[in-house]
Amino acid sequence: MTPLTSLWPVLGLTLTTPRLVLRPITDDDIPAAVAAARSGIHPQGRNPFSMPWTELPDEELGPNMARWYWRCRGGFTAEDWTLLLGIWHDGEFIGCQDIGAKDFATLKTVSTGSWLRQSAQGQGLGKEMRAAVVLYAFDWLGGEVAESEAAVWNAASLGVSRALGYELNGVARKSWGGVMKEVQNVRVTPETFRRPDWTVKVEGHEAAAKFLGA
Repeated sequence: MTPLTSLWPVLGLTLTTPRLVLRPITDDDIPAAVAAARSGIHPQGRNPFSMPWTELPDEELGPNMARWYWRCRGGFTAEDWTLLLGIWHDGEFIGCQDIGAKDFATLKTVSTGSWLRQSAQGQGLGKEMRAAVVLYAFDWLGGEVAESEAAVWNAASLGVSRALGYELNGVARKSWGGVMKEVQNVRVTPETFRRPDWTVKVEGHEAAAKFLGA
């Protein structure tokens, strides 16, 4: 039987750091992703996401997450893509790091977002997984800019950005879940990026590259 990775090579992409494995979330991974989210991501009333998906009841959270993974795959083109990478630590699913781009071949710009279950926070893993995708964007895809955003009160996310050399790139007022939030935009380039003292190991890049507009 023809393997799915031969039809959809992006699924064969894997990034490995000293402590983490990042690879695209498959259907078989969705139950583990839902379980990690259900275990808790943030304190009650401090939702850091533009869409308050973590506040859904348990019976709605799983279907909503599955629809999001399928929607991102279904709309994936070289001109407009979002790559959802599951995060594994010691063989256990602990969160998701996404990286996306529009018109990457022209703009050479990616954006990122992520979540980690609470039990995995405070160990530097968020910084490690963000560094992995920025390294991949700059060194393998030929990217020139990586952007991100966070609510102005989200010190943890902005602290990761600051530690990796991101620069402030303006504050915007946005509607997050129907509520006005002030959002801090940040931006990093290969020149300002504070590289970690390790190298990300990449597998499956050659097959996936054309799907990512590289």
